[in-house]
Formats: sequence, C-alpha cells, structure tokens
Amino acid sequence: MKKYIYIITIGLLFFSCNKKNKIEKAVEEIPISIKTHRFEQAFFDAKPEDLAKVKLQYPDFFPVGTPDNVWIEKMKNPQWRELYLEVENKYKNFNTQQAEIEDLFKHIKYYFPTVITPQIYTAIGEMDYLNKTIYAHDKLIIALELYLGKDHKFYASEFPEYLRQNFEQRQMMPDIISSFAFGILPETKDKELLSLMINSGKELYLKDILLPEYKDAEKIGYTDKQIKFCEENESYMWEFFVSNKMLYSTDSKLPNRFINLAPFSKFYLEIDNETPGRVGQWIGWQIVRSFMENNEVSVQQMLKMNAKEIFEQSKYKPKKNE
Repeated sequence: MKKYIYIITIGLLFFSCNKKNKIEKAVEEIPISIKTHRFEQAFFDAKPEDLAKVKLQYPDFFPVGTPDNVWIEKMKNPQWRELYLEVENKYKNFNTQQAEIEDLFKHIKYYFPTVITPQIYTAIGEMDYLNKTIYAHDKLIIALELYLGKDHKFYASEFPEYLRQNFEQRQMMPDIISSFAFGILPETKDKELLSLMINSGKELYLKDILLPEYKDAEKIGYTDKQIKFCEENESYMWEFFVSNKMLYSTDSKLPNRFINLAPFSKFYLEIDNETPGRVGQWIGWQIVRSFMENNEVSVQQMLKMNAKEIFEQSKYKPKKNE
C-alpha cells in the first residue's frame, strides 16, 4: 500500500511541476515593455525656474490650487534633498526593478488578459506606509522612500518594527500585487470574520500565482520566524476561532485583532506577544489554497465567489500539531 501511495504522490508532484513549467513558458512568451518615468529625479534635479516644465511633464503630481512657492520650497528643503540623495543612492538605476515589474505584469497578463499594462512612475512621498504603491488603471506609482531597507536611519524614530520589516526592496513586488488586487477583488459588505479572512486569502493567493519564486514570508510580509509560528500553531488558532464562535461573528473588534496591520494578534492569551499580526489573513490564505487544490476552478471564478462557498468547498483541514 505504501508503495502505491508513494507512486501516486510522485505522480501528482510531477503533474504539478509540469503544469507550472507550461505556465511559466507561456508567461515568458507574452510581449510586455513598460516605460518608467522618474518623477523624483525630474523634480529634485530641476532648478526653480524649470518648475513649469516639470509641471507640464507630470501634471498628475501637482494638485490644482497649490502655489508654486510650495514646490520651490520643497526643491530647496535640506531634509527633502537628503531623502532624495538616499533614494538616488539605492535606486538611481531602476533597471532591475523595471525588469521584475515587467515579469510580474507578464504573469498578470497571463491570468488577466484584459488588464491594461501601466507605465511606471517612481516618486518620493510623505512616507505613507498604507500607500507604498498605487496601481491606477494605466499608471503604477511607487513611493521609493519606503523601500530603503528596514534599518535605514530615516525609519528608526518614525515607525515601529512590525512596519519597518516590510520597508525592503524585496517587498516592492508583493506591494504592487496588493495594489493591483484592490482594483480587481469584488467589493463585499460582509463583515463576518471568515469573510474578511478569505478575502485576504484571495489577495495572498494572487501572490502565489503571480510571484511563484517568492517565499510565503515575503508574500505576506512576515519574517521566517512569524511564518514558522503560523505553521506550527495553525490547528490551535483554528480551534480558537471555532470554539469561540468567531468565524461568523461581525464583532467590530475582530478585524483589528486578527486582520489589520498590528504588531501581534490579540487572542488575549499569554502567548500574544509571540504571535505575528494578521494571523486571520494567513489562515484565510490556507483556506483559499485548499479550495484551489480541491476544485477545478479558474482564478477569475474563485475571485468572484463568496467566502461561504469557498469555505464549504475548500475541504480545509488545519495541519495537526506535532
């Protein structure tokens, strides 16, 4: 019996690898060329008398009604110029990142052929960590000041560690997918915890298929230690949600406890400080993965399905604790 199980397992792995190889070959053949516009270079390398030209070239970056003296002061401001120099030091040459983004959009085009391939606009903003990248129809805006490395001096006094850990260059692609997902995931008014978990799982599953070479930790923005915690405690966490009747609860406190950005999740147990934030997202991810493994459904179909359908058809079983 063990021999047959082994043969079946090897066969399934071979089939899966073969399928992935076919997808990657098809992805490689998709023609994509994306133009990159370096707004921060155009702005900070310009002289005050050149401001009108920069505004004409990048009108979307200059809100109507803002007087020119505001922009001229920004050009001259020592702190802004220091930040610009730090960004230039790391990203003066953006060719590597552009190639990665082009490869990412080849994957996006494979699964979503009608999506418009955007042009890239790099910029330096106000360190808005909730909008590190913005994908808007035909434009992809990337705030480079938030990808200088978690230990950069500009972050130490401004951001807690759980946010800083994702201010790495490697997080740029996962962030772009999060921004892309915001535009294609159907809106839902369902506030049940299970629905919030599975909606997050849909976004993370997109990272599975669009960033096949990335580790799980990079996709969700965890450390390796945080991923290990989730894997080792999956059944405990699931049992906690079930036994406390949380899955179908609309308690407004639950998103902040288990879904939203936070230094740790709030089980209200002694172990809380050892947990990563957003464990509800991670479990929702496992449910969506289980659903896709056990059902012949396209990604587009899955994204349109409601959480209850996905959960009931997922055959999800958390891994038992050893």
